[in-house]
Amino acid sequence: MKFKKISFLVSCVLHVSVSCSDYQKLLNSDDTSEKYKQAEVFYNNGEYRKANRLFEQIVPKYRGKPQAQRIIFFFADSYFQTKSYSLAAYQYENFVKSYPKSDRIQEATFKAAKSYYFQSPTYSLDQEETYEAIEKLQVFINLYPSSEYAAEANQMIAELQEKLEKKDFEIAKQYYTIRDYKSAIKANDNFVAGFPGTKFREEALYVKFLALYEIATNSVLSKKEARLKELQQQYALILRYYPETLFMEDLNGKMEKVNKELEQFNTTTTLSK
Repeated sequence: MKFKKISFLVSCVLHVSVSCSDYQKLLNSDDTSEKYKQAEVFYNNGEYRKANRLFEQIVPKYRGKPQAQRIIFFFADSYFQTKSYSLAAYQYENFVKSYPKSDRIQEATFKAAKSYYFQSPTYSLDQEETYEAIEKLQVFINLYPSSEYAAEANQMIAELQEKLEKKDFEIAKQYYTIRDYKSAIKANDNFVAGFPGTKFREEALYVKFLALYEIATNSVLSKKEARLKELQQQYALILRYYPETLFMEDLNGKMEKVNKELEQFNTTTTLSK
């Protein structure tokens, strides 16, 4: 029984090695026609890396020939399928420029833009690639507003836009973290004005409230009352837009202290009359 298992394993290894050997021979051969044939076989079987190496070799050989359009598209797509998005974008764009009347022009344009989308980094890094991806996707939507890919392109733009919003919001929050409260107020005001529909709006208003709270409660007496009243206005603004805000408990706790201090100011004013 053990002998049969070993024999089976050996035969599998030999099969793989022979296949690899055949593939290596194909790479080293001058038979362009056979390379083209096998490249499509590998591509259709989902073996995109093997297909890509063969397409790379034969693209120059078929340039200007009827098969070139098909080969260049598959070449680009094999990069896309192996997540080599920078190379995929370059080859798709090369395809679009070379074959503007192709029946695959829409797909190629979309996948080129999508390749830029996949190159967008995490929000904490420089966002040059994100802006470029948004631009490419928007160009696609403008060119093909009724495309089957339009909804996905819009969704990707929304995701990229949210990433840009998150980056700006994290910068605005950072001012509060380092206790630069005046800059925190200004930065959060600018953020809300710049991204009025952002999902981070509620938290941005809350962070501004926290910054106002720190300034008001630590103010000199001559400025304290006015700043406490400004804090009341910010509290009312948050509840107007978010009556069930996630930050309700903390807001109410801080406003209890604020209202008590304002009552003392009112009492002092009354007694002085």
